[in-house]
Amino acid sequence: MSGQLEALVAEIEKRAQSSARFIVAIAGPPGAGKSTLADRLYERLLAHGQAATVLPMDGFHLDNGILQDRGLLARKGAPETFDVRGLGDILRAVRAGGEVLVPVFDRSRELAIAAARCISADDRIILAEGNYLLLDDKPWSLLAPLFDFTVLVSPPVNELERRLVERWQSFGMTPDEIAEKVGGNDLPNGRLVLQHSRQADMKIDIF
Repeated sequence: MSGQLEALVAEIEKRAQSSARFIVAIAGPPGAGKSTLADRLYERLLAHGQAATVLPMDGFHLDNGILQDRGLLARKGAPETFDVRGLGDILRAVRAGGEVLVPVFDRSRELAIAAARCISADDRIILAEGNYLLLDDKPWSLLAPLFDFTVLVSPPVNELERRLVERWQSFGMTPDEIAEKVGGNDLPNGRLVLQHSRQADMKIDIF
């Protein structure tokens, strides 16, 4: 795993050499390890003297009130429950340079907080991470020109299921709640990502 990480760091550094801003998209199903990979990449890039930061897609969750009105609350986390236009606007602002304030998702309150993280003018390598960044369906596919390098984390479905069950157990859910959450929402979303994402510059089977 450390070999894959170092190879990825080296490739990003090589490609980003002449860029004032270089945006990496890290995509994959829920439970695939995207956030962990983004955090590890961030740490390694920082250790190499690179000015980097992480931009999570989770900050663009639609509010629960809107999801309730649209009958989508049970599907929270599906592609249609995110503000894709808002994400695109932020990515374009990031590409343009300068300081950009971005939203962050607070899982303890299940809501996004506006302007909760600052991408500084000095941050050069931006690690955008989220399930659907490489999805080959509109409106997500319209984000493609905004990324300089793409990574897909693509573990086997049985490993995804195991991780997702463990995740929701840690939140104190009952077995029935977990079965509904994983089988009714998380795994269908995961299969969608695995089957309908564009080919990435680099693919990692598991992280």
